[in-house]
Amino acid sequence: MKDRYLDFVNSPFGTSIARSLGLPRPEALRRHRADRAEFGGIAAIGAGPSPARFDDLMAVLSAIGMTSVAHESASGWLPVAARHGAMSGRFEPRARDSLASDRVEALIFDATGIAQSSQLHALYAFFHDALRSLAKNGRIVVLARPGATSTSMAGVAAATAQHALEGMVRSLGKEARNGITSNLLRVADDASFESALRFFLSPRSAYVSGQVVTIDAPSADPQSWTKPLAGQRALVTGAARGIGAAIAATLAEHGAIVTGLDVDAARDALDQTMLSIEDASPSGGAHAALVADIATPEAPAEIAAALVASGGIDIVVHNAGITRDKTIARMTDEMWDSVIDINLLAQERIDEVLLGQNVLRDDGRIVAISSIGGIAGNRGQTNYATSKAGVIGRVRALAPLLRERGVTINAVAPGFIETQMTARMPFGVREAGRRLNSMGQGGLPVDVAETVAWLASPGSAGITGNVVRVCGQSLIGA
Repeated sequence: MKDRYLDFVNSPFGTSIARSLGLPRPEALRRHRADRAEFGGIAAIGAGPSPARFDDLMAVLSAIGMTSVAHESASGWLPVAARHGAMSGRFEPRARDSLASDRVEALIFDATGIAQSSQLHALYAFFHDALRSLAKNGRIVVLARPGATSTSMAGVAAATAQHALEGMVRSLGKEARNGITSNLLRVADDASFESALRFFLSPRSAYVSGQVVTIDAPSADPQSWTKPLAGQRALVTGAARGIGAAIAATLAEHGAIVTGLDVDAARDALDQTMLSIEDASPSGGAHAALVADIATPEAPAEIAAALVASGGIDIVVHNAGITRDKTIARMTDEMWDSVIDINLLAQERIDEVLLGQNVLRDDGRIVAISSIGGIAGNRGQTNYATSKAGVIGRVRALAPLLRERGVTINAVAPGFIETQMTARMPFGVREAGRRLNSMGQGGLPVDVAETVAWLASPGSAGITGNVVRVCGQSLIGA
């Protein structure tokens, strides 16, 4: 459904009206387009004491074609750039009214060396100087260390300062506006963050802000960053329409061979979705439609047999879900049981078979679609919120058990996404969902799909047990 307010206040006439009346004017988000460069421009680099990831960061910026300027806090950046043979210079703050062409596209701060709270001042100094220099739809990324159990007072001090970064990053996302996102990457010493940094610097993460992602294991780069899923086979449940259809199409765009699954009642829509994917992104293998009711006891075995017959599977996306909304006092047994069964128990049953029979190959990916409702709860959705919170709990509990096989499992939690379902909401509820986030607008199905594709990539092997919200940094449950 079109957001008419967003379109109006970003039109020439609407912009002048919004300014004169003091109306909020959400920025039209820049999303990925095949005819536009994904990266470019300048990144301003800042750092706390003893930054540990300058060389890795420089390698990524060089690979994606971004140049850099060093803030005074990043005193060691220019020698690193020179060693890599990369262009760089010194950062000069821009005035609020400076030309758009003078602004930087990203602010990146290496906070890995911050070991006590007094050192957080370097964070303040960088963003105090640099935030006004950031272009519309710009990106803020802070690099940090994973949380650790402290065995000394020095360890307690470091853990305190490192956790403080989360408050800074989330607050920056709420202050920056103008379509700017702000995210924190917690990276282990032996882990690569190129896949995550590419995602969070790109237009593909347009509706992902205020997130903390932990990367705690090594990963291999995909053979191609433009087709990172080439040669991979993916299963997407609930693929006929909406977010599921967008996930299937995006995985195919990234090179995967996709099997889309849905119920018999959605057969026509599923066939049309898979046919359009085949026409848009031929991958050298046949995309397939699979009809099954995941609520039935026999469904997992039927799904496994179909996947084995087509060559096994590398990526499983649990997207299928339903709502049956009523306050709990008015909710029937069937309304409760059906939502828990389809949204949560079906994932458990399917994974038990796919993992138990090795249908999901080693080094595979499981991505489960949760919801911000599972984080914050929703009135009239106790069944739905319970099921989606259960998805998050399952992801976190299962992640360490799957490490031996190199399988990762993560959750994606959408906020308000423009779909046929949200279009049927009452006007007031729909507008509240759109506006109560840092972006001041709803997301699109492709925003969820791009996040799923990133987590499914070989380059994301070090990311497991994470929950990534795709909610424009919702003010509810944030």
